[in-house]
Parts: sequence; C-alpha cells; structure tokens
Amino acid sequence: MNKTAYTAFVAFWAAVATMLIVSGLSPQAQADQDKDELPLITMEELAKHDNKDSCWKAIHGKVYDVTDYIPDHPTPPSIMYEWCGRESTEAYDTKGYGRPHSKAADAMLKDMLVGRLKAED
Repeated sequence: MNKTAYTAFVAFWAAVATMLIVSGLSPQAQADQDKDELPLITMEELAKHDNKDSCWKAIHGKVYDVTDYIPDHPTPPSIMYEWCGRESTEAYDTKGYGRPHSKAADAMLKDMLVGRLKAED
C-alpha cells in the first residue's frame, strides 16, 4: 500500500472513531443515559423537602437538591424557600420577571440533580 492510501485510510478511521466518541458525549446521549439511571421521585417525596434544611425543586421533570446553594443565590433566601418541595419550572423559566435563567445556571443544576419527577397518573 502506498503512503497516500495508508494516510487516507488512517485519517478515515480516526475521523470515524472521533465521531463515535463525540456522539457518545453529546448532551442528548448523556440525557438519555441519565434518564435511565436517575431514581423516580414522587410529588409526595418532593413535598417532604420543603424547608431551609432540605430544599428540593422539580424543574423540567428533574428534581434538584438546592439546599447548599441557597446562601450563594443572588436573591434573598426567602424567594428560594418559597419554591422548596414544589414543581418550580415556571419560576425557574421566568425568574419572576419573564426572563429565563442563564446557561451557567443550567450547568450548575447538573451538580444538584437527585432524580426524575414521577409523572402523575
């Protein structure tokens, strides 16, 4: 095999391997994997975490434990406490002023993820 053909062969398979690795790391692939591995949390269980010592919120079908973050949140803690133990998607999406939270806030939530909200029958 000549050098050009060999180089093209190696480059082709390197590109294929890169695409497979990248597709496995894509947000959708990770979301699908996370969806299967996360515990289901009922509204009843969520409601038990409705105070400053244990504040869980459901946002877009996922449940987050934001307890430790509340002192660092830019709003007064009372605003965060109001949504503890509840479905909080609307509050998260509008921040009370019609503006959604930032991509940075979305990224921070990933570290607080504790489960998926079980759909009501």
